[in-house]
This record gives sequence, structure tokens and C-alpha cells, in this order.
Amino acid sequence: MKTIPSLVLALLLTSIAALRAADSKPTEPSRDDASWLREKGKLIFHDAFEREEDGNLAKAIGNGWNSATADRVPQIKMADLDGGILKIASASKEAGHSAHIHHEAGFSDGGAVVRFKFPGLTKSESLQLGFVDRETPGIHAGHLCYANLAPGGITLMDWKTGVMNLEIRQRRQPYLDRKEKLPADLDALLKTKQITVPWKADTDWHELVLVTEGEEMRLSLDGKVFARHRSAGFAHPMKRWFSFLVPSTVWIDDVKVWKVK
Repeated sequence: MKTIPSLVLALLLTSIAALRAADSKPTEPSRDDASWLREKGKLIFHDAFEREEDGNLAKAIGNGWNSATADRVPQIKMADLDGGILKIASASKEAGHSAHIHHEAGFSDGGAVVRFKFPGLTKSESLQLGFVDRETPGIHAGHLCYANLAPGGITLMDWKTGVMNLEIRQRRQPYLDRKEKLPADLDALLKTKQITVPWKADTDWHELVLVTEGEEMRLSLDGKVFARHRSAGFAHPMKRWFSFLVPSTVWIDDVKVWKVK
């Protein structure tokens, strides 16, 4: 019978011990960002939409909400408060832009808790939500970072150092206009600025939690982290606005915005 050399045997035993030690470690508990916001943060805004809207214009929703698109089509109601629910139906074609509804926020680390539903009234319903700072130069319209929930997936996007950075935008646009591929270096850079994970949309109510903590953004649905990504733009020191961008229809039942830092 052949014997195993002592050095090889020692290495083998060490590897087995390491594997057993790793297996014995308790698994890290799943992240609960709603609890993190409540325990570490300060509630800076809450709206349950228990009222009626006042007309169709920019401030019609009330309670500090504003619409960047309502005044483009004052004859069309894009935000209807009905039974404690904000029902958004974007006039994207008529307004030349998806419904953009926002509220003052004001934090570096923190986030929002939103109860939402796709009502199934239009095809391919989606919801984009995130943070804006129009006081920072060098970013188109102040767009910082967003999450997008679409029928086939959830995408987290750093726009501050990605597609809305004015230098990057200026370099990228001619290729888009000509419908050409981006240069390899620019394409590679932009791919690092976002992540998409699979998700199947439905017409149920969900609790969504979107947070930024340093250079990380995380999105949870019903207590489970679905997506997380790290990028420099997520650490922007002042998220002044919390924003919804809705191309078709979505219902919002409750919104809380929390400041941790």
C-alpha cells in the first residue's frame, strides 16, 4: 500500500479542517433595510395620500409633492388620489416625457419605503424611483441614482457618474444619434454603473425599500434584498429630492423617506 507523503497529508488535513470551519460558521442573516432605517434613521417625510388632489397642475397632489411634467398637459389628469392611493397614469406621449413626480428629501445615507402596485391597466407597466440633486453641476437635470422595476427585471443605476454625467453624456450622444456601438472603453465603463437582476412583475401590492449607504445602493421587496450594487455616485452627499418616474400606470399607497446620515 502506498503511503501519502507527510507534507501532502498535512495540506489535505488543513484543507478539510478549513472547509469544516467554514461550514460551521453561522450564515449571515438577510439584510433588513426597513429596520435599519427605523433604528438608525430619522423619518423626514410620510404620506399616506388620505385626501383629494386639487386639480391637475404641478402641485395638485399636495403635501409638498411636485410634478415636473403636469404643467405640460394641464388638461390631462396624471395623478389621481383615490381612497388613500396615488394612482399615476402618465400622459407620456402628450407630455413628451414620462410622469416625473418628486418630493424634498435631504440625506446622504438613508432611503425610502414605498408600498406600490402595478394595477395591470396598461402593457409593460414599470416604475423608476430614486434621488435627484439639481444643485450639483455637471449632472443632467441633477439625476443621481435610480432603481427601475420592469416586467423582466430590477435595475440599479448610478447616473451621476454614468449616463447623466455631462462629459459622458456629450461623448455618448453622437453614437446614439448614429445608432452606432459605443467605443469599447465607454461601453465597459457604463456597464460598471448599473446591475440588473431577474424579477417577474405582478399585480400584487409590495413593500419596496430603496436605500443608499456609502457607495452601495440596495433594493428590497417584501423584506428580501433583491438587488445591491456599489458605485461612486451612490455616495453623493445630498439626495435633495425623492423622485418617481412613471411611463404608464402605477399605484402608490404609502411613502416614507428616512435620513440616516
